[in-house]
Amino acid sequence: MKARFSSPWSKLVMLGGLLGLLGTAPALAQNANFEAITLGSGSLTGSAQGHTSGFFTLSTIAGRDRSGNICAGFAASTPDHILTLQQDFSSLTVQVNSGGNDTTLLIQGPNDNEIRCGDDTDRRNLDASVQDNDFRAGTYRIWVGTHDQGQRHNYTLTVGQ
Repeated sequence: MKARFSSPWSKLVMLGGLLGLLGTAPALAQNANFEAITLGSGSLTGSAQGHTSGFFTLSTIAGRDRSGNICAGFAASTPDHILTLQQDFSSLTVQVNSGGNDTTLLIQGPNDNEIRCGDDTDRRNLDASVQDNDFRAGTYRIWVGTHDQGQRHNYTLTVGQ
């Protein structure tokens, strides 16, 4: 069936609707590349596995996080994991274990403006870690990246108090 436009206004309304859908596409994309993690009263720790890869610059999401840490690295354009917190956590640690490869983390949520970024755990361990206070109940998107584009490292992501 061919669409018919009776006036220039109907074309604008149609175009506006399409642009509106395109503008909300990232908000609708809640799928993750790998396993999801849910923490709540019955489970205060969780883990998931995945691998790094990608050419998407994490600084595109945020140049710095809420504490002023630089958001660095390259990952897939979609989150690697979705973390659902069923309750507030006064303190939480998100840790990558890739065998000491140089990884990075970006955590976004529960709103789009709340960003946490992490890099090396310490000088001898290049795996990324984020330890922070005040994780409110909600949905968080997690990207696990590397400092060089396209590097592939298998990892385990652990989340807990």
